[in-house]
Amino acid sequence: MRPLTRTLAAAASAAALTLTLLAVAPLAAAAHPRGIDWGPCPEVDPAEAVECATIDVPLDYARPWRGTVEIGLAKREATNPAKRIGTVLMDPGGPGGSGVGSVIGGNPLTGEAAERFDIVGFDPRGVGTSTQVLCSEEALNNAALGVPVDQESFEAIEAANAALTADCREHTGRLFDHVSNLDTVEDMERIRRALGEGKLNFLGYSYGTLMGQQYAEEYPRNIRTMVLDGNMDHSLETTWDFLRTETAAVEENFLEFASWCESAPECALYGSDVASVYADLKARARAGELVDPYDGTPLDFYALSSFYTFSANFPQAWTDLAAEFKAMRDGEQLGGASALQEEPVLWENLYYPAWCQDWGWDIADYDEYATLQDRLAADSPNVEWSPYDQHALTCLGSGIEHTNERDELDVPRSAPEIVFIGNVHDYATVYPWTETAADQADGSLITYEGYWHTIYGGFSECVDEAVNDYFVHRTKPEKGLSCPNLDFPGIAGLSAGERSPATGPYGP
Repeated sequence: MRPLTRTLAAAASAAALTLTLLAVAPLAAAAHPRGIDWGPCPEVDPAEAVECATIDVPLDYARPWRGTVEIGLAKREATNPAKRIGTVLMDPGGPGGSGVGSVIGGNPLTGEAAERFDIVGFDPRGVGTSTQVLCSEEALNNAALGVPVDQESFEAIEAANAALTADCREHTGRLFDHVSNLDTVEDMERIRRALGEGKLNFLGYSYGTLMGQQYAEEYPRNIRTMVLDGNMDHSLETTWDFLRTETAAVEENFLEFASWCESAPECALYGSDVASVYADLKARARAGELVDPYDGTPLDFYALSSFYTFSANFPQAWTDLAAEFKAMRDGEQLGGASALQEEPVLWENLYYPAWCQDWGWDIADYDEYATLQDRLAADSPNVEWSPYDQHALTCLGSGIEHTNERDELDVPRSAPEIVFIGNVHDYATVYPWTETAADQADGSLITYEGYWHTIYGGFSECVDEAVNDYFVHRTKPEKGLSCPNLDFPGIAGLSAGERSPATGPYGP
């Protein structure tokens, strides 16, 4: 089974998510002007069937004479070379996920697709084995101010973001202002040309779906096949649209958890009104009266939401979550480690400029923010908030130009039919986003009826078979294909101490 994201541990003290990225030493092999010079991957067991390289691409495509940056690549060859068709380029999401790390760690392709295609993962500009965006630890720490509670704290976030921008520009140079998804699309086209195989086959997860969507808009005739799993919706018009859809998904999953709990004897809250129990926990958290059931430290509303309630998105964690809620309610102590673990702060930080250049969410002042929070509480009355809502605060006061304007996806008819995959209970790239993207591109939609975030890669045979048939034979999935849920409570419990943050807000 392909490793899937566990709980997003978005600390209430963080104004933006810190990305934990797989770093690999600088690559020894470089690209020739024509083709790619593959070689051993540094610090990787030579027995692994994987090779690495870099290619040079323009720093600024509008001014290509201003220098170049490196894009890191990793490749696994088709397992049946005699029947090899070509190469699938892949990205795992982010912004800031490492395609090089994904391919070094294993083959994202399965079945006949793995037999007949090489897989190449790339690190987008700004991260990993590519030329990096770098920021100082001090500036990153200073920007971790959490959720504003008044105009003064709102302005403190704006000031900290402005200081972070200045710091990152100082440490990164001109690259800082050239990491939007539109730059990544151009990098993908240069990778396609360097591979020398004609048309592109692409597999994008999560934030990588935006790469695929916008590549299809710009280079429709250069695509052979494209699979986009867990889609971004770049046509969201307002900050409210973003906050509402992210939070509504968590609300729906909380209600599924509550419904199960009230009817399942194995649930620690069996026989209780779960929504009422949680309402009381929220009230105690806001009053400063709730403590962590593992170590007794105080839990405010945002810590409760981020480190515990968010587990409602994963049926495998429902048994543990119910026990944790019961312990909080009854004032009991549980054995094990608290979920409130200190997050490592890394210097590499593509997320910050890429997110701001691609999305540009804006909130004028604290009054507008408070109004949005009130609307969320009314729209999703149980959970009221999702850790993903923090992304609306990332760019406040940053001064970063929003260069990738949001708009409906407009894929020309010259592109082949694109395959979109969406999980009904996805908490990150929520299912309505995938529905919208598939509809706007007039693509094929595969629905997985379960939970988690992204699905292709060995978890659902129904999904994998349809995708592999498309990659290999270019066979469109059956219209309206819906694959059954495989996520059930109690199969693999995830205690709070076992939870770990995602490798990126929109990565598997």
